[in-house]
Amino acid sequence: MNSHPGIEGILRQAIGLDPSSIGSPAIVRAMRARMQSLGLASPEDYGVLLQGSPDELQELIESIVVSETWFFRDSEPFAALARAVKNEWMPAHSSSTLRILSVPCATGEEPYSIAMALMDSGLPATRFRIDAVDVSLRVLDHARRGIYGRNSFRGADLPFRDRYFRHVEHGHLISEIVRERVDFRQGNLLAPDFARHEGLYDYIFCRNVLIYFDDGAQQRAVAGLKRLLAAGGLIFTGHAEVPLLTSRGFAGSEFPRAFACRKQDAPSKEPEMRERRRPARKAFKPAPPVPQPGRLHRPAATVIPASRPAQVDSAKPEKGKTDLETASRLADCGKLSEAADMCAAYLRKNPDSAKAHYLLGLIHDASGEDEHAARHYKKALYLEPDHCESLAHLAFLLEKQGDIAGAKRLSTRAGRSRQSSKVKT
Repeated sequence: MNSHPGIEGILRQAIGLDPSSIGSPAIVRAMRARMQSLGLASPEDYGVLLQGSPDELQELIESIVVSETWFFRDSEPFAALARAVKNEWMPAHSSSTLRILSVPCATGEEPYSIAMALMDSGLPATRFRIDAVDVSLRVLDHARRGIYGRNSFRGADLPFRDRYFRHVEHGHLISEIVRERVDFRQGNLLAPDFARHEGLYDYIFCRNVLIYFDDGAQQRAVAGLKRLLAAGGLIFTGHAEVPLLTSRGFAGSEFPRAFACRKQDAPSKEPEMRERRRPARKAFKPAPPVPQPGRLHRPAATVIPASRPAQVDSAKPEKGKTDLETASRLADCGKLSEAADMCAAYLRKNPDSAKAHYLLGLIHDASGEDEHAARHYKKALYLEPDHCESLAHLAFLLEKQGDIAGAKRLSTRAGRSRQSSKVKT
């Protein structure tokens, strides 16, 4: 069974899902399971059912949304939050209640981690409130029960488990004082009225979800988050999502490894000034080298600017050439827009092509569109985790964002990948 464009479109409209971000096979597996449970053989019949049944649409969403999380996943954001609350929020708010939003909250590990971090920092439990929102009713039920198995406790730094949990038959039950500080509710980040009547939040956690949205959904989500965040407030996001925020009215913060961005009171003109001073791009060389340990350098790319005489006059495939080969030739000649369009058309038919995502990442990179480039490099790595060229380019982008440790990890992976390729050949 192939993925059905109509069903992908329904998912895109409902939750902003970019099908290529998780791969069509994942959607096909979920479709097949739901169709079998309903006794349906035709994807067309199932698509008709989806359009008329909100309950079945929710069932499909539940089957596709996979929540992989644990307590204090990435410790830096929680430590940064505690410092920001102590140094910024508390001196300016002698009696008010701190308000935090966690979206999507999945099975509750993130909002509960936020609550524990705040209490460990000395903030009384009565001084803060956390709204935790997710589109999935199943994960919310799990979160409200508050019982967690060993997969939710990873690493060696687990003293918090002794302080805030007690052992029960099926795992560890979180303490009542923590559960009382979190309000779980169902909601869709992309809904026009999402949290519209909740007022402003001092801090927002929205990590590693924007990368799964298409461009339009990303814009709507960021606009909604900006509307909900108080002036000067921080939003904690994933490392690949920082450019989405900094290009839309947010500024980087003093917590680089926490991937926190600060809402600005007014649009800054600094990006425009930087763009005006940007030096001319140098021609890229083929075959990106793997960054060496130490300070990273920008990897080379296969795309070059229009300083060469153009040899391809249209976006039509050349005789004997594949669409991607033609797109690469167009990019080599500086026809980046045409090359991007051809790559996008190719991906609509072949969403699981890591090569196409990598090429489209290079094209965005050559155009100075770092956020789109990072997004496609990540998609290439999702499909092929050892794609060394994507690893090298994404490492450079992480370094630009201030995530030196993350950049070095990717650089090391790229080196291992290239070495493994040499051994196999």
